[in-house]
Amino acid sequence: MERTVSYSTFRAPVAGGFLAGAQWRADAPGTPVLAVHGITATHRAWDAFAGEMHDRRVIGVDLRGRGRSNTLPAPYGLEQHADDLAATLDAQGVDRAFVVGHSMGAFVSVRFAERHPDRLAGLFLVDGGLPVPNPEGVAPGGLPKTLLGPALERLSMTFPDRAAYVDFWRRHPALGPYWTDAIESYVEYDVDGEEPTLRSSANAAAVAENSVQLDGADGYVEALVGLPGPVDFFRAPRGLLDAAPLYPEGVVEWAQRMPQLVVHEVPDVNHYTIVMTAEGVRHLVPTLHRRLADAEIQEGAS
Repeated sequence: MERTVSYSTFRAPVAGGFLAGAQWRADAPGTPVLAVHGITATHRAWDAFAGEMHDRRVIGVDLRGRGRSNTLPAPYGLEQHADDLAATLDAQGVDRAFVVGHSMGAFVSVRFAERHPDRLAGLFLVDGGLPVPNPEGVAPGGLPKTLLGPALERLSMTFPDRAAYVDFWRRHPALGPYWTDAIESYVEYDVDGEEPTLRSSANAAAVAENSVQLDGADGYVEALVGLPGPVDFFRAPRGLLDAAPLYPEGVVEWAQRMPQLVVHEVPDVNHYTIVMTAEGVRHLVPTLHRRLADAEIQEGAS
C-alpha cells in the first residue's frame, strides 16, 4: 500500500524578499532534515527522498535564483545560500537540522556548517561538496562549461508547451531511462513563463555564479576540512549524463585529508538518480536514520 506523505509550501523572509520552500510531514517529531538541491534544480528534486524518510520532517527550499525563488536578487554565492537556509530555519521555528546536500547543494551545506555551526545536527554530502577535479585535458577555468554544458544550454532554450518540456527531459540520458512520477513532478514544477516561450525556472546568472564556485577556492577547502565529523559522502558511479562519474572512484585524496569523512559507494545510480529515485535514496536512508539517532542522543545528553 502506497504511503501518503503530507506536503505543504511556505515562503521564508530572506534578504531581498522571500525564499520559496516546502516541507513533508511538517508535524513529525524529532530533528528535521534540511534537504539542499543542486545547481539548476528545485526542492522538488527531493520528492523521492522525502517519501522514503518515514516519520521524519523534511524541509526543502528553492535556492535563490531557482524555482519559485528565481526573482530574488543577487548575490547568489554559496555564502548567501547558506544564510538563506538559516533564515528558513528561523521562519520554520527550527533550531537545528540535519543537512543533506546534493551536488552544488552539498557545497552550500558546507558553507552553512561553517557559518551557522550551532544550527547543524549532522551533514551528508551526496555526490557533491568535495572540490570537483578537472577532467584530463580541461584547462583551469574550463570546468564549468565541461561539467554543466548541457544544463547551461537548457537555460537558454524555450519550449512551446509543457508537454514539450517534459518530452525534453524524457530524452535526457540520466533521467529518461529511470522515469518516475516523482521525476515528472520535478520537471513539471520547473517550467516557468508563458506559452509558447516556456523555459526552465533557473536563473542563468545565478547558475553561472555558482558554477565557478565548485573548485575549493576562497577558503572553501579550509571550511570543508574543518567540519566536525562524521561527514558522510555518497558517490554515484555515473555522472550527469549517465556516463563518466563526477568524482573518481574512491575519492582517495579527500579520504586522506579528512579523517572524519566516511565514503559510501552507491551502486547502479547516476548523479541524479541517487536522490531522485527510491532505489537510490534507499542507500542513503539507513545511515541517515543512524546519524539522526546519534545526534538526538548527543543533544539529549548535553
